[in-house]
Amino acid sequence: MGAREPGEETLKSGASGPPLSDVLEQLAEDGARERISVGDLLNALSDRALGALLFVFACPNALPALPGTSVILGAPLVLLAAQLAFKRKPWLPGFIARRSMARPDFQGLIARICPWLRRAEKMLRPRASAWALPPMEYVVGLVCLLLAIVVLLPIPLGNMLPALAISMLALGVLERDGYWIVAGLIVAAGSAVLVSGVVFAAVKALLYVVVNFIA
Repeated sequence: MGAREPGEETLKSGASGPPLSDVLEQLAEDGARERISVGDLLNALSDRALGALLFVFACPNALPALPGTSVILGAPLVLLAAQLAFKRKPWLPGFIARRSMARPDFQGLIARICPWLRRAEKMLRPRASAWALPPMEYVVGLVCLLLAIVVLLPIPLGNMLPALAISMLALGVLERDGYWIVAGLIVAAGSAVLVSGVVFAAVKALLYVVVNFIA
């Protein structure tokens, strides 16, 4: 058999190991760690597809009341999305891999993610797989890259919807579920409209202030 392409492993137990939700909870409960770094996540998911990694780094940004997550997770999200778009294996430079958060904070984050992830794991299954296979997979990676750049930018209300779209696309790629890919693309289009509106309103407000200041 040939080597696996990025994204071939599945979320569920079996040949690919335990469900993604179990892996994240085990890392959160590891009492030997005082802090959980980006590199720890990368190592824990090293045998998983880029889809799993994209979900892990995107989902926290889709949750409310979690300020600062885009600072830690935004840069790896951009790099991982680029690696999916250009058919590369998961890799992060050291200065990003060393970013970390205290384990209690990580536990709280995973406690919020996992209930939603477990529901998704029950619904995801291979179907309409042409949407999740190359070359469409690389198009999805490019869409994720553009959305990840938006997540990284300091745009008010600009993180949650793009991050949600990336999360849905990532799970769709990971589980070869074309329905989730299509749904993720629809959310991505909606997020583009929302972010464009926010940016337009911000620029208009800034011009109004400048004009009135000069006048």
